Amino acid sequence: MSMSDTSEHLKTRVAWLYYVEGKTQDEIVALTDVSRSRVLRILAASRRDGTVQIRVTNNLAKCVELERALEERWGLTRAIVIPEPQDARQMSTILGAELGAYLSRHLTEHTTVGLGWGQTLSNALPSIVPRQAEGTRVISLLGGLTRVSSVNPSEFAWRVADRLNAECHLLTAPVFAPDRATREALRNHPGIAELFARARTLDMAIVSVGALTPHSLFYEYGLLSREEIASLEAAGAVGDVLCHFISEEGEPISHPVNDRVVAVNPVDLRATREVILVSGGWEKLKAITAAMKLLRPSVLIVNELVAERLALGRA
Repeated sequence: MSMSDTSEHLKTRVAWLYYVEGKTQDEIVALTDVSRSRVLRILAASRRDGTVQIRVTNNLAKCVELERALEERWGLTRAIVIPEPQDARQMSTILGAELGAYLSRHLTEHTTVGLGWGQTLSNALPSIVPRQAEGTRVISLLGGLTRVSSVNPSEFAWRVADRLNAECHLLTAPVFAPDRATREALRNHPGIAELFARARTLDMAIVSVGALTPHSLFYEYGLLSREEIASLEAAGAVGDVLCHFISEEGEPISHPVNDRVVAVNPVDLRATREVILVSGGWEKLKAITAAMKLLRPSVLIVNELVAERLALGRA
């Protein structure tokens, strides 16, 4: 790496730590092993030369290399790799901010957007620039929750639609029906059937991945019992996409829980013009890899460590 490359790398890293992760100047001195006066000079220069505007505009060189490798390995139109946060608790916040920025740059008029759910996607809201996008429709791809603390699929879709001044279509049913027969009856309701039909002709779909753990949101919100989670693991599930539990090979598994879910089947998203997958965290590596096989996304927003493994191939 040349001296100029090293300087650029350091400048971007310092700007990232200060403006995105909210580290203090003293913390940055400890993390980068450079003097406080140099940190101050770098931050001032970053504002002057445009590196920092609302967000850090230059990626770390390693992340850029990973983006190109991911695009080649997985046939992506665009890969966005965030540097590994010093504080893992900020992962979903930073991923969400990248999603919001991407949407603000690329969403066009007369676009129908399907939305999944999760904390990472919800964290995109502050970064979505409010606009008048004529003819834009937002569709929630899964039913709602009857008990939540912060994240609800239907509320998320409505809030995105509000920022875009868009028409909103909500799947007004619980995300899990009590049994398969009830699920089928709900899907045959005229309004819900129309929503499922619209979901087959999306211009854009935005989804995340959930890891299957005893402490997942499914258990926290009372959607699934620990016994059901253990049963899903025994059946080969590694995580979920739109509350459909999938195997390591990227296929929905055969399980009674999948028979009860009131949500668009992620397999049906393969015909969508642009599928955006946003997820990160080492604990989700298997689930993210499986979702890549299942969805064949055109855009991936992910963290550095997971990107390194994904860039090695499809295994």
